[in-house]
Amino acid sequence: MQTREIDFASKEGISWGTTSAFVVFHALAVVALFYTTWQAVVVAVVLHWICIGWGIGLGYHRLHTHRSYKTPKVVEYFFALCATMTLQGGPIFWTAMHRIHHQKSDQPGDPHTPRDGKWWSHMLWTIFGEELHGDTEVLGKYAPDLAKDRFYRVLTHWHWVPLVVLGLTLLAIGGLPWLLWGVFLRVVFGLHCTWLVNSATHLWGTRRFDTRDDSKNSLWVALLTFGEGWHNNHHAHPTSARHGMTWREIDLTWMQLRLMKWLGLAWDVQVPTASQIANKAVAAENAA
Repeated sequence: MQTREIDFASKEGISWGTTSAFVVFHALAVVALFYTTWQAVVVAVVLHWICIGWGIGLGYHRLHTHRSYKTPKVVEYFFALCATMTLQGGPIFWTAMHRIHHQKSDQPGDPHTPRDGKWWSHMLWTIFGEELHGDTEVLGKYAPDLAKDRFYRVLTHWHWVPLVVLGLTLLAIGGLPWLLWGVFLRVVFGLHCTWLVNSATHLWGTRRFDTRDDSKNSLWVALLTFGEGWHNNHHAHPTSARHGMTWREIDLTWMQLRLMKWLGLAWDVQVPTASQIANKAVAAENAA
């Protein structure tokens, strides 16, 4: 049985579930500022590192989507659980959307190209079209390696559960400040950091490689996202586990991955050779 075709760049129909969640989270993120304690701030910073740095950077992006390294299955599952607590959907959904982005980057069908509008690429793309976050049948076509794993199918369908459990735990331990900072403000900050990779790094920055899309390198986005801002490097070498190609290009995710390799927790780490990098056409111009 063939799965139906979906236009992931569709601007028709509003996903009211997603929209409502984003409105509530943004509103409570503002409320969090009135419940500031140093403990709550520390909780938010640590969870941002775990959920965005480990979950999205090491997990959803470089491992689940691009398979740029291998790790024990328990570590792979742990990173996926961390990523679900960012409000960015389950592993099959995230992987499918990002693989589509690479296939059609800045072309018709790209879910979040700035060529359809700056705000569209940043966040509006998330609230239009069908709600597919838990539809493993449709999304599995684009992430068949994950779709055949029951853990990922279940986690994709129930992707919101870990965040709810985390919220209840924080509320029980640290009260309202921990809940507001550790969930709502932290999630909103993480969402916008991730969305900046979709928007800002296709609009502003420098280009090391002459890719077929508008991807650019951005230091400030890289600092916010543990190295994901070296986006032109990434589009030129999508399966590379290293995005910052020189020591000047700070890539905290790559540093953590090197530590994992040293500890025996990562192997088959994919990195382009010097000749492979040199063979790529270099674009000298800087973006405005």
